[in-house]
Amino acid sequence: MLNGPDAARMKADLARLVALNTENPPGREIEAAGFLAALLREAGLAVAIDEYKPGRANVVATLENGAGPVFAFNTHMDVVPAGAGWSGDPLALRERDGTLVGRGACDAKGPLAAMIEAIRMLHAARTSWRGTLLGVFVGDEEVASEGAKHYAAARPKIDYAVIGEPTENGIVIAHKGSLRPWVRIHGVAAHSGTPDAGENAIYGAARLIALVEAHHRVLRERRHPLVGAASLTITRALAGTADNVLPDRCDLLLDRRMIPGEDEDAVKADLSALLARAARECGVRAEITAYKPTTGGATETAADDPIVLASLAASKRHGAKVTEPQGFQGGCDLVHFRATGAKGTVIGPGSLALAHKPDESVPIDEFVRASLIYRDVALDMLRA
Repeated sequence: MLNGPDAARMKADLARLVALNTENPPGREIEAAGFLAALLREAGLAVAIDEYKPGRANVVATLENGAGPVFAFNTHMDVVPAGAGWSGDPLALRERDGTLVGRGACDAKGPLAAMIEAIRMLHAARTSWRGTLLGVFVGDEEVASEGAKHYAAARPKIDYAVIGEPTENGIVIAHKGSLRPWVRIHGVAAHSGTPDAGENAIYGAARLIALVEAHHRVLRERRHPLVGAASLTITRALAGTADNVLPDRCDLLLDRRMIPGEDEDAVKADLSALLARAARECGVRAEITAYKPTTGGATETAADDPIVLASLAASKRHGAKVTEPQGFQGGCDLVHFRATGAKGTVIGPGSLALAHKPDESVPIDEFVRASLIYRDVALDMLRA
């Protein structure tokens, strides 16, 4: 007979995780990594802490249990900055109206604590499965997924993965990706009293902005059934050095959201072609000066893949509200585990609508049931 979760222990684990400040920036996951390593060693796993940058770390825990597939649990230790507007200390977990409130409660320290409890249950049920169980808990997902990219770069052998993010315990099988190029529009500086003596880079930017808006209308016709449309927008604009000087440059940060099936190199070529068109048709002198780091590209797992079917069955068994495959409008680390060759799903307690907000919370019953969903998916994919 399988052991069930210890709800009190899960709450205590989550309280300790929330109290460990991993706001990103700057991240500093190293203390949380040490706490997780101790829990996982106590649970009977071999554990390594990989400090890939000073203070930035991944935790990789391994439980070998005979010949069989390799199954990984993954989520991230970092959280977004707490910010203002909280009704209490964001780093002190508290219970309110059947929920647990604190920064990271659902994104993603709640899923992390539920995965730890699932690992404990799987260790106790070793006669019921065969293969290798991994816990891969990473840094920096909220900014650039450096932790997951660093881990995946070694090409570890993983057959199946479940990524922990807030999905209300539903099953996500696809997500968008992003590219963020800085585009510099060039002008010629001059005294603002004699503007005809120069070339105002802001005016050039205005002409390019019109082309960007028109290109977005073309891109949004590219649609994916689970994640919606591709897109292109502008999120930052920087120009000017003084009130009485024509700006000789204007920098725009573009945000290009990709859908599964779009290739990053092809998207970069498309952005370069847009700038060439701006030069040809509008006389705009512009170049891409850098790409800001992002979570990564888009990906999906086929709806009929065994891990998707196992995830849906476990989710339904343990009371999830949505029982059909879903998609994320944003990104997550599934793409990096798919890059290793793994098939995977995204599952976790809590709502994405509450992530990154003041008084972020996770329903207690959903939090506890997530550990059972995680356990059952692993048992199905590692069936003895």
